Amino acid sequence: MTIGRQVACSLIFLLFSGPAIGQSQNPQKKHLLVLGEEKGYRHDSVSHAMATIERLGEATGLWDTTLRTDTEVLTKKKLEYNAKNLNDFDAVVFFTGGSLPLDAQQKEDLLSFVHDDGKGFVGVHSAAITFTDWPEYGEMIGGYFDEHPWGTFDAPIIVEDPQFPGMQQWPHSFILRDEIYQIRNYSRDKVRVLMRLDANQLDLSNPKVHRADRDFAVTWAKMYGKGRVYYSTLGHPKENWDNPNLQKMYTEAIKWAMGMVEADVTPRPLPAN
Repeated sequence: MTIGRQVACSLIFLLFSGPAIGQSQNPQKKHLLVLGEEKGYRHDSVSHAMATIERLGEATGLWDTTLRTDTEVLTKKKLEYNAKNLNDFDAVVFFTGGSLPLDAQQKEDLLSFVHDDGKGFVGVHSAAITFTDWPEYGEMIGGYFDEHPWGTFDAPIIVEDPQFPGMQQWPHSFILRDEIYQIRNYSRDKVRVLMRLDANQLDLSNPKVHRADRDFAVTWAKMYGKGRVYYSTLGHPKENWDNPNLQKMYTEAIKWAMGMVEADVTPRPLPAN
């Protein structure tokens, strides 16, 4: 292990020492699949994000991570030799993009993994521009990409639900340089919004702005059948994965998705202010 990796793991351990200590009393780890395959636009941050999520699992002692850049594992069918399939995991993380190669049975297996088996799904950034020709996936995740009107910018973010796991370390309102997706096929009737953009600080005259309701969700959580689904647009810049607040957010998101912590995901309307 390099000195840099040792230092990074030490810092992460200190940041999340509380959960690690709690886990020592219950040594059974969860199993997490992280998928990082993209068709179309490629995000430079994917590999660093995947490595960071793996290190977070190691540092906290909460989960073992399988990293994949192909979709063979997205099946409940028995695979050759010792290859894992969806039955081996408690949750999946998608940092993906485009239409990935899944056959009809794999699609059914992925949806039932969450909806029927009660497992977890965490979508990162471009997971919302994945399978845009597969409506059932869009229903599961909660919406699809519809432009990023302001590109990568100093995004004015409001935390709507400070009680949700992984929101407490953020200020109520803050600035983070990231690429925020505008979302279509998204409704507050179906998701619990955890973060949104402060519309009062946005250039709404931008021709790529399509939401007349001024509702630009950044992060949300929802139930999908028996399973738990979490999505955040945050994570486009590689350097944001070194931000302790972002690391804490995704750690708690994964814990929630795997059923290790509880939270209220009742949908709520857009606040008046």
